[in-house]
Amino acid sequence: QVQLVESGGGLVQAGGSLRLSCAASGSRFSIYNMGWYRQAPGKQRELVARITSGGRTNYADSVKGRFTISRDNAKNALYLQMNTLKPEDTAVYYCRFDFGRSEYWGQGTQVTVSS
Repeated sequence: QVQLVESGGGLVQAGGSLRLSCAASGSRFSIYNMGWYRQAPGKQRELVARITSGGRTNYADSVKGRFTISRDNAKNALYLQMNTLKPEDTAVYYCRFDFGRSEYWGQGTQVTVSS
């Protein structure tokens, strides 16, 4: 069983930066594909960025060039560096791990970007 805990959210002005972290319990961290998702009020949850167990990354078009996903297998941690934040980035951000048919979600962390 994997437990995920996000941190690093908060209130920031447009143009600012935040770094989200996702700490994972459990073993075999390196086998998981990982991702960051977000859900704004009244909207569906959407993929923000994803990193495979092999380190390949992909991003939503809306965040390309501004956000960077990374992982540290030695620390059992996943990160999302968010730069040049916009009000439309406001949402609850969730980390997700998956391997085969197993998936795990964190509880979410709120990111609010003021204009």
